[in-house]
Amino acid sequence: EKGLTDYPLSIPIYLGAERRTDAFAFLPADFSNRDESRMAVVAMTGVTALTRGTAQTMEQRGVTYPARDIAPWLLEADLTHISNEVSFTPDCPVPPILGTMTFCSHERYIELLDAVGTDIVELTGNHNNDYGIGPNLHTLELFRQRGWRWFGGGANLMEAMTPVTVTLGPNRLAFIGCNSVGPSYAYATETTPGAAPCGDWAWIRETVRALRAEGYLPIVTVQYYETYEYFPTPQQVTDFRALAEAGAVVVQGSQAHQPQGFDFHAGAFLHYGLGNLFFDQMQSLGTRQEFIDRLVFYDGRLLSVDLRTAMLEEGARPRPMTAEERRELLQAVFAVSPANR
Repeated sequence: EKGLTDYPLSIPIYLGAERRTDAFAFLPADFSNRDESRMAVVAMTGVTALTRGTAQTMEQRGVTYPARDIAPWLLEADLTHISNEVSFTPDCPVPPILGTMTFCSHERYIELLDAVGTDIVELTGNHNNDYGIGPNLHTLELFRQRGWRWFGGGANLMEAMTPVTVTLGPNRLAFIGCNSVGPSYAYATETTPGAAPCGDWAWIRETVRALRAEGYLPIVTVQYYETYEYFPTPQQVTDFRALAEAGAVVVQGSQAHQPQGFDFHAGAFLHYGLGNLFFDQMQSLGTRQEFIDRLVFYDGRLLSVDLRTAMLEEGARPRPMTAEERRELLQAVFAVSPANR
């Protein structure tokens, strides 16, 4: 554990007065190097898919029920990120279809995203066109009505590739993402909605370089190949590190249904996979374990990362982990993280 001698936010102050003990009264009682006007907290989350078993629980227990235990973690942030992988439509079957890999969300379910304070929506997922482009465009209109901004996908290829920039005090943030796995029907084209394809990665690396040169702190998210392991694949490490070398300050894997490890490279924080947020995968301990990463920016730099951990219940409702559950997850992911090799 850190003490005052090695804690990075401490300031040593010396005041001596051999005959004037009242001199201590001149020391400001509220002296601090913490100025919250210079701070910004961004809550980053994993997979949201309000369909199948998750939708069934929402129908039975209430649309906002899944947020019951972790909503404060998201509402307290200055910006809350949701990776929404399934489009909303009023025509989605109720009760939901179970045992399918073709997904839709009833438009009423967007109330859950309202309830957790959504600000920024990632659209790199590979299911947003499962029911055609109509629900995808309808979803964008629902976001627009709420004042939410989106990245990594959009109404056409240009919009999907365009970063979202946000300024919070001295912190100039940029969000950009892409999908490296397809399928092809999930990708945006010049005239139809979908996810931004990573392709050969050249365009996104160049955009990240340009954003960094303009003074932005790029947060890059990737819909990568899915694996059900805590460790990232060697190619995943290579691809994510290349984004860090281009200037990203955070690189996140948004594909993971099971959490993956961490890395520090080229001054960036890399989290290869956060796991699910709201999705029905109860088949293993790994798919129930979840990270919510609270990124703390201060005075124009990434200062720290607060790793919140949750356990999925009822195929829909994440709850804060117990101390033992948290210890087990952190030990598992740190043991296989490239940062520890």
